[in-house]
Amino acid sequence: MTLDARRTEAVHPGHADLDQLPLPALVQVFVDDQQDAVRAVQAVAGVLEDVVAAALPRLRAGGRLIYAGAGTSGRLGVLDATELTPTFSWPPERAVPLIAGGMEAVRHAVEGAEDDREAGAADVRAVCPGTDDVLLAVAASGTTPYVLGAVHAARAAGALTVGIANNPGTPLLDAPHLAVLLDTGPEVISGSTRLKAGTAQKIALNTISSALMVQLGKVYGNLMVDMRASNDKLQGRAVRMVRHATGADDDAARTALAQADGHVKTAIVMLMLHVDVAQAAARLTAAGGHARLALNAP
Repeated sequence: MTLDARRTEAVHPGHADLDQLPLPALVQVFVDDQQDAVRAVQAVAGVLEDVVAAALPRLRAGGRLIYAGAGTSGRLGVLDATELTPTFSWPPERAVPLIAGGMEAVRHAVEGAEDDREAGAADVRAVCPGTDDVLLAVAASGTTPYVLGAVHAARAAGALTVGIANNPGTPLLDAPHLAVLLDTGPEVISGSTRLKAGTAQKIALNTISSALMVQLGKVYGNLMVDMRASNDKLQGRAVRMVRHATGADDDAARTALAQADGHVKTAIVMLMLHVDVAQAAARLTAAGGHARLALNAP
């Protein structure tokens, strides 16, 4: 193989016999190698804290999370953006995933799309980024032209830009305002960054977006109280959360949830303060959506 300075492209020195391993050993190799993903994220916990701290005031001001990536990295961005709505009732228009090749690339490889730097810039410009927006640009290689184009367009528009890459010394760590290096090294299957590089990216994105949602009042204690109960599974979860938070019985929890249109946080405030749904909603609005502040308000 041609030498490549990017560690994610290197041949892993420890698994030359991968295709000859018995199944138990093969599975153990893949499982054990994922620990490198965890360690890579642990090493940059302070940087992730900086990302959340910088993004928070922008989101409080009404900004959006915009994700840009290609291949596995792009699909992870789509996943993170999509899951914010059912988990935290985050408006879908405020979580904008951009992937090289468009949404078709979520299920089918769009050849050459990641090499188009201008397409990345054009996709960003099409969503009209502003100074309150935050771009999370993800590429294992750190060199993907589509992602670099997205970063430069977002930065030119005044958005906060964050680069997440798995190789040191790459352009994606130089171009944005904040850089997150997830140094996972060579893959068990050489170059297959859907493995531990992708796992590290998933952990980092989970950490950033979840920490932001907690700081924005989407969680009370460790309960996802901004969730809306839209199916049988979530309705059961909503009842359990309301009962856990308030000590109410099953009937009271269900009644409050029905009056609150399935909104867990509103039902909790209603039951704990003995107020109706309008009063609970008003308290939450005054508290910026934070249940704990609403409950402690005079």
